[in-house]
Amino acid sequence: MTGRVTAVCSDGAYSFSKPTRASVTLLAGLGVEGDVHAGETIRHQFRMTYEPDLPNLRQVHLMHEELFDELALKGYDVSAGQLGENITTRDVDLLGLPTGALLRLGDRAVLEVTGLRNPCSKINDFRPGLLGEVFALDPVSGEFTFKSGIMAVVRQGGTVRPNDPVEVELPPLPHHPLERV
Repeated sequence: MTGRVTAVCSDGAYSFSKPTRASVTLLAGLGVEGDVHAGETIRHQFRMTYEPDLPNLRQVHLMHEELFDELALKGYDVSAGQLGENITTRDVDLLGLPTGALLRLGDRAVLEVTGLRNPCSKINDFRPGLLGEVFALDPVSGEFTFKSGIMAVVRQGGTVRPNDPVEVELPPLPHHPLERV
């Protein structure tokens, strides 16, 4: 499966949205250079207060651009970086990937998928009602649906730009579905 990067974003301060950039540099074991969420241990603002020494499994947030298309059909105007992601992709089934899948971006960078992004209530502050579109409880199965992207760690650093290819390498079987991290 090959897709492409459509946008890259970073922000050195805690904010809900991240501005788009011409490129970002991924640092092995840390995340996006200069981004507030980069680090070996947890950098999520809320979780740092009670789990500060746990490994940072949320170094890079990826979002599928197709979600923006879906949301537009429901009247929501959302574009790259506005939901806090670092890398926006197209033609990659991010939500269908198993834990441990590798994403090769551009010439050198390699990410390892760690899990699903757990959407927070701040999404409704950004656009009222949007949380219900990216996070829902299936009344039949009782399972949650998370559509707000995936999280990854940087295994090999490199520079990533819009229009870079994204190649997916699946881990050995058996595959394990993504869970929130």
